[in-house]
Amino acid sequence: MKSDPLKQYLVIRQNLIAEKAQLEARLRRIETVLAGQAPAPEPELRVQAAPKRKRKITAAGRAAIAAAQKARWAKLKAKKAAPAPAKKSAPAKLRPKLSAAGRAAIVAAQKARWAKIKAAKQAATAAPAAGK
Repeated sequence: MKSDPLKQYLVIRQNLIAEKAQLEARLRRIETVLAGQAPAPEPELRVQAAPKRKRKITAAGRAAIAAAQKARWAKLKAKKAAPAPAKKSAPAKLRPKLSAAGRAAIVAAQKARWAKIKAAKQAATAAPAAGK
C-alpha cells in the first residue's frame, strides 16, 4: 500500500518548520555575539519523526486476500480444463525435402573441405619437422 500524500506533506511541513526555528535561533545567537552581548544558551529544538508503526492486517483482510487469490486460481484452472473447440486450420506449409542426390552432393563438398583443412594442418606440422 502506498502512503498517504497528505500525511507525507504534513510530516515534511513539520520538519521544515522545526528546521526554520533552529535556524532562527542560531541567527539570534549570531546577532547577539555580533552586537557584543553575551549569548544566552538556548535549548536545541529537535522534532523527532513519527516512529514507524508496523503495519498489521486484520484476519478479515487476510481472508479477503486469500479468497481473491483462490478465485484467480480457480479462473485459471477453469480455462485450462475447458480447452477451446478445435478449429479447422489450414494445412501447415511443408518444407521442401532434400533429395538423395542433393544430400550426397552436400556430404561430398563437406568431406572435401575437411580433407583440405587436414592437409593444411599436416603440411604445417611437417614443415618445421623437416627443417631440423
